[in-house]
Amino acid sequence: MEKMLVGVVDNEKKAYEVLRALKELDQDGSITIYGEAVIEKADGTINTKQVDADFPIRALGGTALGAFIGLLGGPVGVGIGAVTGGLAGGFRDLYLAGVSAEFVDDVAATLNPGKFAVVADVNEEWITPVDVRMERIGVTVFRSVKKSVETEQREREVATLHAEIEQTKAELAKAHADRKAKLQARIDKLNAQLQTELDQVKQRSEQFKSETEAKVQALQKKAEKAHADAKASLNAQVKRTRQEYEETEAKFKHLLAGKLRGAAAKLEKEETKVAHR
Repeated sequence: MEKMLVGVVDNEKKAYEVLRALKELDQDGSITIYGEAVIEKADGTINTKQVDADFPIRALGGTALGAFIGLLGGPVGVGIGAVTGGLAGGFRDLYLAGVSAEFVDDVAATLNPGKFAVVADVNEEWITPVDVRMERIGVTVFRSVKKSVETEQREREVATLHAEIEQTKAELAKAHADRKAKLQARIDKLNAQLQTELDQVKQRSEQFKSETEAKVQALQKKAEKAHADAKASLNAQVKRTRQEYEETEAKFKHLLAGKLRGAAAKLEKEETKVAHR
């Protein structure tokens, strides 16, 4: 089960002690780490001290780990801010991170200026191995099961833009001459927003594929060295990861198919105009 795991500590030395402990748990098969970073909370900002290069997802940009770390740099109360529109990118980062606003708030409330945290994107089937090690170090662990809500949110955003475009087009058809230019400008702006959204879908689809391949390779590498029971569990994780990828990728393709249909319709309309000249 994929989770976001966070351990908040008082100093950098203890943060690296937590990092070593998680690496050992990864090596003995208790967890699988896909990405991990040591961060420091400064006044109003997050400083990334280390992104571990031993694991398959190394870069933070555009990943669940990077989005979550970015949210921690915002104000406590991100959940309220996102709902009221106070954070323009709040929703996007939340559904990319795959966690709730409440989880971000819980971690942010503990991660005060001057404190450090180890943040890890992991696969964890049992919580006891991590909890036992963290209790020995004296660390409180925050964890959240990651939810696949990104594609659903993007579908809603694309559907909303389509609906608004169609509504404005209908208004344009009935508008007086002095209003047509403004309505057309609104349609052009909405189409540009829709294009940006679909370009992001394509980018996320490609990135999601790379992330999944990295995760599968990490799990398969562990399975090669594992004993029978652990091997079966790891192979089951590989199967679930691939199934989740196929389901999510199908949704990405559905959204991008709408983009292709729109482009084809636009081309057909332009060809019809040329034919009637």
